[in-house]
Amino acid sequence: ATSIAANYRAAGRSRSRAEFISKMGTVVEEADESVFWLEMLVDTEIVREDKVEPLLREGNELLAIFAASQRTAKANRN
Repeated sequence: ATSIAANYRAAGRSRSRAEFISKMGTVVEEADESVFWLEMLVDTEIVREDKVEPLLREGNELLAIFAASQRTAKANRN
């Protein structure tokens, strides 16, 4: 999950829109992977859902924000 923050920071320092879009793609992938692992913990009954639910909610909210940012950048690249 820490790579999300590192890659988001790198996206903010992008030298071009294309680089920003690419780096945001990595942020989206990493955020999605983090949500996946949280879901896996629940599905395999390693952690109770009520313990992970706030993290899952926040992870999905951040994933939606990052994906929307990437889509906006793609739409405005022309």
